[in-house]
Amino acid sequence: MPRDPKIISKNMSKIRSQNTSIELILRKALWKKGYRYRKNYKALPGSPDIVLTKYKIAVFCDSEFFHGKDWEILKLRLEKGKNPDYWIKKIARNRLRDWENDKRLLFLGYTVLHFWGQDIIKHTDECLQAIEESIWANKIADAADDEEYF
Repeated sequence: MPRDPKIISKNMSKIRSQNTSIELILRKALWKKGYRYRKNYKALPGSPDIVLTKYKIAVFCDSEFFHGKDWEILKLRLEKGKNPDYWIKKIARNRLRDWENDKRLLFLGYTVLHFWGQDIIKHTDECLQAIEESIWANKIADAADDEEYF
């Protein structure tokens, strides 16, 4: 069933890159636990959605479509849809850019975490647990580094 281009355009215009619902859910959960963070931190590659600067952790909240979850399956679906060349190129570029930004952040000493939107919505506690485990791992690594100097 073909969709009206005006409806598609209206829907696409509502999609934002900052302060998305999945970001808000995760940020509120972090704030409630007492973690303070920067949002959309432009000083780092890729402007991570959430950055815990104290622990050098960068968190990305990725939507399944635009960041290509299950890429091989999604790619097949896109090939059958409208304007497949545009969408396949766009999402492939997004995935490549994500990978490059992750490498840069790792080089800067950051721990990089990516969460899919549905995981944030359905399993917020598990996402928080992954962030807290990264915090503890960073604390342990810092403590080990401090001991080497003595």
